[in-house]
Amino acid sequence: MRAARRPVFLNLLQIRLPVTGVASILHRISGVLLFLSVAPALYLLQRSLQDAEAWADTVALLHSLWMQPLLLILFWAFWHHFLNGLRLLLMDLGHGFARTASTRLSLALLLLAPLLALACLGVW
Repeated sequence: MRAARRPVFLNLLQIRLPVTGVASILHRISGVLLFLSVAPALYLLQRSLQDAEAWADTVALLHSLWMQPLLLILFWAFWHHFLNGLRLLLMDLGHGFARTASTRLSLALLLLAPLLALACLGVW
């Protein structure tokens, strides 16, 4: 008689993903963050269009110290999702399937998205 197969415990913190896997997981996370930010962004837009005082209040809120890390995360989510989407479109066109090309594109994405987010925050 064969022994019953017991479930395997996988510690997700010990699994070493390739760079492309990390980029893929972060693509999903950034998509969720962008989806969740739509309602607050629409509220802020609606609020800012009421009158000049509401506009000034909204600008002051967006420039407040506690809002800067949130904006940085949202800028990162946008740029990561955008650049990874371009990478996936290149793959749909048949480019970037080789292991070295895929790894290089993923590394470039992981380095470029935070830099673009910081640049957006600096301009903001």
